[in-house]
Amino acid sequence: MKILVYKWKAYTYADVCEVFCNLGHELMFVEDKPKSYDEDLELENKLICIIQQEKCDMVFTMNYFAFLTNVCEKTNVPYIIWTCDNPLISMYHRNVFSKQNYFFTFDETNYLEFRGMGVEHIWYLPLAVNTKRLDYLLKDCDCVGYENDIAFVGSLYEKNSYDSLRMKLPEYLRGYFDAAIWAQQCISGGNILEEMLTVDVLEELQQYFVLDKSKDSFSDIGLIFATTVLGFKTAAEQRKRALIELSKHYPVTVYSNSNIKELMCVKEGGSLDYWSEMPKVFRGAKINLNFTIPNIKSGLPLRIWDVLGCKGFLMTNFQAEIPRYFKHKEDLVCFESVEELVELSGYYLAHEDERRQIAENGWKKVKKYHSYENRIEKMLEKALDN
Repeated sequence: MKILVYKWKAYTYADVCEVFCNLGHELMFVEDKPKSYDEDLELENKLICIIQQEKCDMVFTMNYFAFLTNVCEKTNVPYIIWTCDNPLISMYHRNVFSKQNYFFTFDETNYLEFRGMGVEHIWYLPLAVNTKRLDYLLKDCDCVGYENDIAFVGSLYEKNSYDSLRMKLPEYLRGYFDAAIWAQQCISGGNILEEMLTVDVLEELQQYFVLDKSKDSFSDIGLIFATTVLGFKTAAEQRKRALIELSKHYPVTVYSNSNIKELMCVKEGGSLDYWSEMPKVFRGAKINLNFTIPNIKSGLPLRIWDVLGCKGFLMTNFQAEIPRYFKHKEDLVCFESVEELVELSGYYLAHEDERRQIAENGWKKVKKYHSYENRIEKMLEKALDN
């Protein structure tokens, strides 16, 4: 089978494409940036010519691009999508209902929502990890220079649109949104931000927040504001608060492009290369942290799979889908509050054997059950059978 892969900046492409090739499929790549993710006639015509001339059997992307549905409808080839972000604003588009689309979403709440809307070809499929690649990279690696007691790799979201908008809002809305952000931080494994945006609040908000969307999009102000404004601000506050509190008790290193000057006792590790450096941090740290952004309502972000695939010890906020795949304090450790995070960190820093066994268990489980081979085979089976 010949597959046209439309690439953008997603870390998962290399591992996905390796599996496609190992399964005997031929790949063609296009990386042209569209003028609009909804429509680009020039690029669409280029892709149509490629598909017809090269006789491609399907199109594949990580995340969804509505303009590719136009291409696949005109060429009558299936368009397979595997999501790695949630919610995908691009999915709230009239093209999502096309029978050419085959969606595989890593967040079950996203699957249930769009299935309920009437999207016919959509399935739940969690993300994965390439332990073969990571085992090869980390073989005989002593991770010198990457050892830490507690390490966090990720953004602090300190540059978020809520901070620039907040002072433009009336006092009532400022207080209401501040309370919503605080309440969301107190909830583990759930998202209440959209529900807190009542009709009255949204009507008033429209005076201060302009919703910019295409003519074919059916996203609304509640979804956009809860996700791109409140969601990112909540993540910023949650991560900052947790890291500051942890650093009062234990050595903490943050690897990020973000400005961490506010985190006075935290060591700055700088940015990392995803492929060559990040796995060494995950293997070298006694404790690796994951804070899932509230926008991912139930699913497991790529960070969880990456840490476990490096045989790293992982402490993560609770997500509803974790018990489906992993056991708490056996494969990884979940926390439900900053106070519990601090307490558990102290315990596992003091219990090395237990910590190492949990990391070993998590690695064995993802290696056996959660490979890209496993996921891609299921994906192709579903898509080709339909």
